[in-house]
Amino acid sequence: MYTSFFGLNEPPFSITPDPRYLFMSERHGEALAHLVYGVTESGGFVQLTGEVGTGKTTLVRTLLEDRMPDNADVAVVLNPQLSAIEFLATICEELGIADDVDKSSSKALIDALNHHLLLAHSDGRRTILIVDEAQNLQRDVLEQVRLLTNLETSKQKLLQIILIGQPELRELLARNDLRQLAQRITGRYHLEPLSREETASYIEHRLRVAGALGEVFDAGAKREIFRLTQGVPRLVNVICDRALLGAYSKESRRVNRTLVRRAAAEISGEAYEAPWVRWASPAMISVGALLVAAGAWSVYSNQAQVSEYPAVPASEAPVAEDRLPSTEMQPSGIDASAEPAPADATVAPVEASVEAPAELAPPTEPEPSLDDQLAVASDLTNFDTALGTLLDLWGIDYVGGGCAEAEQLGLDCVGASGSWNSLRQLDRPAILTLTDRRGYRHRAVLTSIEGDRAELSIGGVTVSHGLDAISELWFGQYLLVWKPASGGELDLGPGVRGPGVVWLRQSLAAIDERYAAEPASSDVYDQALEDRVRAFQRDQRLAVDGFAGRQTQIIINSLLAADDVPRLTAPRLLARD
Repeated sequence: MYTSFFGLNEPPFSITPDPRYLFMSERHGEALAHLVYGVTESGGFVQLTGEVGTGKTTLVRTLLEDRMPDNADVAVVLNPQLSAIEFLATICEELGIADDVDKSSSKALIDALNHHLLLAHSDGRRTILIVDEAQNLQRDVLEQVRLLTNLETSKQKLLQIILIGQPELRELLARNDLRQLAQRITGRYHLEPLSREETASYIEHRLRVAGALGEVFDAGAKREIFRLTQGVPRLVNVICDRALLGAYSKESRRVNRTLVRRAAAEISGEAYEAPWVRWASPAMISVGALLVAAGAWSVYSNQAQVSEYPAVPASEAPVAEDRLPSTEMQPSGIDASAEPAPADATVAPVEASVEAPAELAPPTEPEPSLDDQLAVASDLTNFDTALGTLLDLWGIDYVGGGCAEAEQLGLDCVGASGSWNSLRQLDRPAILTLTDRRGYRHRAVLTSIEGDRAELSIGGVTVSHGLDAISELWFGQYLLVWKPASGGELDLGPGVRGPGVVWLRQSLAAIDERYAAEPASSDVYDQALEDRVRAFQRDQRLAVDGFAGRQTQIIINSLLAADDVPRLTAPRLLARD
């Protein structure tokens, strides 16, 4: 319903486990590494646990679709609430073992399974059993799992097993009567929810995969989502989906924390308040009680003071002997018995006690909006002017030849769509395409980002605005310039040879020894180098495809950039000759 309104290709927060949307957080990367170990190492018996909705099933789907060895046969048991014989029969059905096996006999099923495993082993194939929701396995089924691990040759196990389940699985396998099974597990990993920063990145990742061109959830909304979900991906998906629907119904292209709380309330049926309300309400009640008590004490004190001095009836009031006749008016505050002042006495003037009013500060001019600034400089917000400003940061005098001129000087223009996070990651000044309130398009150069503010050059004039204000006019389109360091080869992948491959090997090793692929001087893009590139892409939250394209190379270039390269984090003009 809301996809076209936000410019999305599909709903980004579906709760179905789609591997395309897998967000490779540090925890998910480690969990997937454990699963890959379980299917590649002989005799692997792996246990993966995690809270409901943390992404276990999505990891399994990713393993099955992208990381499974070509020589693997897989049996997946999704409904573990079976008897021991039903469990064995399900495994045989998944592996395509002959239908003529007596499925009412445990011995017949195990014999057929053992025969199949031996044939697969002789053909160089691996057999893998994956059991999801394993916390629901009955005691006798778990014992059957243990017996299956006894199917082996003299050198290795014939069946590799992966148990996926909720935290209750850990408690189940910790029982004393299951210690024999627990001792055979060679790898354990517990998948924790996302951190606050990872939750924000997770939201942006799913929106980007769905085709979003700009940020939809503001920073406050992301913080509120983490507070409400504590980083559980499934809960994040449910609340984000409902919040997008709420924003669509209000025709708002930005989701704020108010919309997030309203979405959470609609889902749970409970009202969600801002966190300060929970502690402020008791405090206000306490303050109110103190004020009431203070007021009561004040009234009580006044009454007590009056009671000490009872009123005197008028008839009993004493009459002063030297009282003036009633026909004369006695000015208040003058002592009638005092002697008159001498005629030549100087009387000091009485100063007024009223303070002079403070001078009012002159009204300040409101800061002009970005929309207003673009309107004023509309004649200078064309592409040529912006490209000239961008190339000036690289120390190049632009004469009007477009990107072809930059390419002649060894630079490369890259146009793409992304978010503030992707621009921070690329760390290069860029031309942003901004659309004002009237629908006119402008080009402004992003020269720096610091915190939640950015500097823009509009027609050569530098202005500063908050990221939220810029996002109102920016829908993710940008163009940046970078200098390839790989000998001009912009697409490096498996099978490619040349100096660009040598540069890639040496650059990855210079960034981190974990990415070093031997031999360092080889100009062949082999499997070892592809594995290192995948590891780098995973750590940098890039699409993990094993190809070192422009985006991967730009980030490598940024991490190793020299001081003469303009950066967003530390912008500088190059020294000219």
